[in-house]
Amino acid sequence: MSTTPSSDALVTVGGYTLLAKIGEGGMGVVHLARRPGGDRVALKVLRPHIVGDDEARSRLAREVSSLSRIRSRWVAEIVDADPWAPVPYVATRYVPGLSLHDHVAHEGVIEGSDLLWFAACLAEGLSSVHGVGVLHRDVKPSNVLMEGRTPILIDFGLARVADDPRLTHTGWLLGTPGYLAPEILYGEDATAASDVHSWAATVAFAATGRSPFGRGPSMAIMDRVRRGQHDLSGLTGTLHGVVVAALDPEPHRRPSLESILAWLRPQTTRPSPVLAPAPVPGPGPSARDDEPDPFAATMALFAPSYDDGPGSAPAAPTLVEPRAPGGTRLMPTEARPWPAPSPAPSPAPSPAPSPESAAPTLAPWPGAAPYPPPGVDGAGREVAWEVPAERVALGERLRRLVMVLAGASAVGAACAAVPWLAVAVLVIAVWLLRSGSLAASGVEARRQTRGRKWYDGVQLLLHTPWHLVQSIGGTVLLVLWSAGLAAAVGLVCYAVNAPLAWSLFGSGVVLALSLWWGPGGRRVRSPLGRVVTPASRTVGWWLIAVTVLLLAAGGAGGWVAANDVSWTPGTGVPFER
Repeated sequence: MSTTPSSDALVTVGGYTLLAKIGEGGMGVVHLARRPGGDRVALKVLRPHIVGDDEARSRLAREVSSLSRIRSRWVAEIVDADPWAPVPYVATRYVPGLSLHDHVAHEGVIEGSDLLWFAACLAEGLSSVHGVGVLHRDVKPSNVLMEGRTPILIDFGLARVADDPRLTHTGWLLGTPGYLAPEILYGEDATAASDVHSWAATVAFAATGRSPFGRGPSMAIMDRVRRGQHDLSGLTGTLHGVVVAALDPEPHRRPSLESILAWLRPQTTRPSPVLAPAPVPGPGPSARDDEPDPFAATMALFAPSYDDGPGSAPAAPTLVEPRAPGGTRLMPTEARPWPAPSPAPSPAPSPAPSPESAAPTLAPWPGAAPYPPPGVDGAGREVAWEVPAERVALGERLRRLVMVLAGASAVGAACAAVPWLAVAVLVIAVWLLRSGSLAASGVEARRQTRGRKWYDGVQLLLHTPWHLVQSIGGTVLLVLWSAGLAAAVGLVCYAVNAPLAWSLFGSGVVLALSLWWGPGGRRVRSPLGRVVTPASRTVGWWLIAVTVLLLAAGGAGGWVAANDVSWTPGTGVPFER
C-alpha cells in the first residue's frame, strides 16, 4: 500500500478500499471508499504537513473525539477515524450529490421557498456543530453538498486542526476569501459570529450564483469583506434583511445563530428525516426524486432520530411556505424581515426609516415568549438583539418531560388496573416500535447508498419479517432490564407495606420510564418522538395531550378504586398463599 495521500497507487487506507477520488483541499484528498460489507464513506486522507508529528495527531484525535458526537440530518457525521495510522484518515457519511458551487452552476440559483429551506437547513447543521463546542471556520459553497434540495454540511470543525502556527506564520490562509469573516482577516480568533458571517455569504451565493463580495485578487476581496461592501442584488424577499444583518463587519452586531433559527423556525414544520425533500422538478438525474413515495408517511413515524430524551435538542425543520388555496403566498401578519443595517441597493433613494418602524416584530418559536427587538439604551447606544434560545429550548424540553411523565403515569395506572394485560401490550408495543425503527434505518441506509427507488416499499415489506426477528434480542434485553428496575420498586413498596394498587402503579411508572430511557430505548423514542416532540412545541397541543394522558391515568385509577386489581387472564394474586 502506498503511504502518499495523493498517490494514484493508493488502494486501501485503514481497511477501506478507495473507489474514486471525489475532492481535494488544503488538508487532504477525499476518496469515495468502502470496507468489505460496509456502506460507502467519504474518506479524507490527510496531508503529511497537517499531521506531521505527535502534537498535531493528538490535536486531531481530540477534535475527532468531539466531532464524533455530532448527530444531525444536515451534517455529514464522522463515522470512523484513525489519527495515529501510518496514513491518517477521517471517514464521514457519504452524501451522493453535487457541491453547492456545482449545483448552482448546473441547476441555477435557489429561489423562493427552496431558498428559505436551504437557509434553515444550513443553519440547523451549523447549530449542531456549535452544539458540541466546535466552530466550523470554513462554511462555503464547496463545503455544502446538495442532497436533492437539502444542504449537507461537510468538513465541520477540521479547520481548527490545521490552525497551527507553523502554517499561519508562513502566510497559509485557512479559508476562502469572500467567505471568511472580517475579524479572521484581522488576525483575531474565530467565534460563532464568524460562522454566522460565512453562513450568510453562502446563502447569498445560493440565491445569486456569485460571491457577495465579488471576484478579483484575494486582497481586493478581503478589503471589501473588511469594509462590508457586498452586492446582494438578486436576493429578494424576507431573507434579504437577515443576510444583510449577518454580513455586518462588526461581530457583535450580527444576529446570533439562535436568533436566525428562531426567525426561520416559525415558518417551518417538521420533516421526515428518512426522506430527502423533493427537489424542484427539472431535467437531469435528480428528476426521479420527484416520484411519489407511497409509504413516506409510515416511514416518517419510524424514522431514526438522534433524540436522547427530553433534554435533547429539537429536530431540524422542513420549510413549508404558507399559501392560500389559490396559490397566493401567505405570511404571518406579525412576521417581518430583519432591518438591514445599511440600505439595500435600490434604483432610487428612499428616506431612512425611523427607529420604531425599523424594529422588527418577529414571530417567535411556537410556545415561546416574544423576543425584544433591537434598539438603543438610555444613553443612545445601540443594543444588539439576541434571542434567548435557552428559554425556547428549556420550555420545550420541560413540556416534553412533563408529557413523558404523564404517559408513564398512564402506563402505571394501567398496570395497577390490569397488570398482566398492560405488561403484555407494553412488551408487544416495544417490539413493534423497535422493529419499525430498524426497518426505517434500513431504508435510510439503502437510500444513502443508491438513492430513492420506486421499489423501496416492496423491499420494505419483504424485509419486515427479518426486522421483526432482528429486534427480538434488543427487545428482550430492554424488557428484562426495565423489569428488573420495576421489580426493585415493587420490593421496596412491599417492604414499607404499601397497598397493592400503589405498588403496581409505582412499578408500572418505573417500567415505562425504563423502556423509554433504557439500553436500546432510542428505537422506542424515535417513533414515539414523532408524536411527543410536535405536541410539545406549542402550549395548546401540549395541554391537550397531557390532559388526555392524565385523564386516562385517572380513569384507570378510579376503576381500580371501584373494582380492585384485575389479574385477567390469571385467577388470583400471584405468589399469594
